[in-house]
Amino acid sequence: MNAIELTNVSKIYKIRSDKRDSIYEHMSKINKRRSSKEIVALDDISLSVKMGEMVGIIGHNGSGKTTLLKIITQITSPTKGKILINGRVIPFLQLGSGFQGEFNAIDNIRMHGVILGLKKKEIESKIEEVLRYSELERFAYIPVKHYSTGMFVRLAFATAIQVEPDILVLDEVLAVGDLSFQKKSYQTFLSLRGNGKTIVYVSHNLSEVEKLCDKVALLNDGRLEAFGESKEVISKYKDIIESSINDKDIWIVEKITEFYKTMLGREPDKAGLVDFVLKIKSGKLAIEDVPEIIKNSQEYSEKTPF
Repeated sequence: MNAIELTNVSKIYKIRSDKRDSIYEHMSKINKRRSSKEIVALDDISLSVKMGEMVGIIGHNGSGKTTLLKIITQITSPTKGKILINGRVIPFLQLGSGFQGEFNAIDNIRMHGVILGLKKKEIESKIEEVLRYSELERFAYIPVKHYSTGMFVRLAFATAIQVEPDILVLDEVLAVGDLSFQKKSYQTFLSLRGNGKTIVYVSHNLSEVEKLCDKVALLNDGRLEAFGESKEVISKYKDIIESSINDKDIWIVEKITEFYKTMLGREPDKAGLVDFVLKIKSGKLAIEDVPEIIKNSQEYSEKTPF
């Protein structure tokens, strides 16, 4: 039996322009013909996920991965097509987005528990476990606006996993918090996977996707490029991204490769390399930040334990 079925799903966003050129037009609200353009985030996607399967979603930034997750979790509706979900879905997307800064940890656990569908009695019985798992017992009565980013996401993650879902939808969530907490969250999901939960997982870590996932869906500019056996689909993705780096990006590639060789003793994998290049070119990341990102990786910590 399928846990998730998508049939010819498309998501189209309309961006409208209502430009008025003069103060008079603004004040009088003179009607001008509105122009609009359509952005196709997803284009005719059909796929199914069996109960108990773990499916990876891969693709470059802007390929439609997050939009697909939002449709599966019913945060947004498709413009076209049908979606069928069998079971209780818990999204691990924008962790802590519903938390209130003025409230302390316990108040936020109670409030977020209601949002996640827990009953009051259930929430009260889980507060101690949330604080223990998030390692925030000493900070339970401090408003979360004073938390560091790591503390904040640990609290959000620990609250969300208290729900017993049938389907988990994850967007790079195994990278939350510091390294020790990442290991803990990783073990949690291995346990959930072992208990037969259905998991949909977006990640740029291709080796992790290949190791964990039964199948992989490759999105490319909103279209489903491939869906099937993990190793085969990942190989196709590597071919696509290898051709996306042009001559103007060579200096970035060389610098990142130098960081990897110096710090990890190896060259970067193609998917991670292209993701770095795209983020640097778009201004989302400075090339000087790459060494710090490598230092926070599990691979680096295992290579330099002391």
